[in-house]
Amino acid sequence: MTREIPRSHPLHRLFRGLTESMFMAELGIGDPGLVGYVADLLARFVPGENLGKVRDAQGRRLTQVTAMIAEAESSPDDDRRRECHRHVGDYTLFWTGVYPEALGQLRSFSSADHLIDFQAQGKRSYYLASTLGAEEAPVLRRLSEEFELCAFGLSRVRREWERPDAEPPRRVIGA
Repeated sequence: MTREIPRSHPLHRLFRGLTESMFMAELGIGDPGLVGYVADLLARFVPGENLGKVRDAQGRRLTQVTAMIAEAESSPDDDRRRECHRHVGDYTLFWTGVYPEALGQLRSFSSADHLIDFQAQGKRSYYLASTLGAEEAPVLRRLSEEFELCAFGLSRVRREWERPDAEPPRRVIGA
């Protein structure tokens, strides 16, 4: 079971505001669907267990990209394949954009992912997910085409939330 942060939660609103601001100001991207998807991705991964959302047939969390891809490719169900590929795209975009310093550990020699190019696989996975009948297919296709730009945008979002001089978010009365 995955936990979700409600859209009304201050952290979700913080991610939305930072993502909108950075993507528009620094990247010139004002596409609400794309920006909203990326902000939602940040909020989805706050509960760390959501990083291992994809599970195998025995119910074990899959945390390596190679295992998630194998799970997607072995499924006869298009919905399952789409969700696995979408998650691989999200997972690789998150690590590439928000915590690139962790990629060395994620792709350590002892890991099955040691030869995986997270950017190339993220692009491929978003593309495959977009071909499997998702309502969000246009956004997934755009994430595939602009993966590097979105990863850069996420790095700017992280830089902004880590700024020591940033004012803490104000509590909205009634929220």
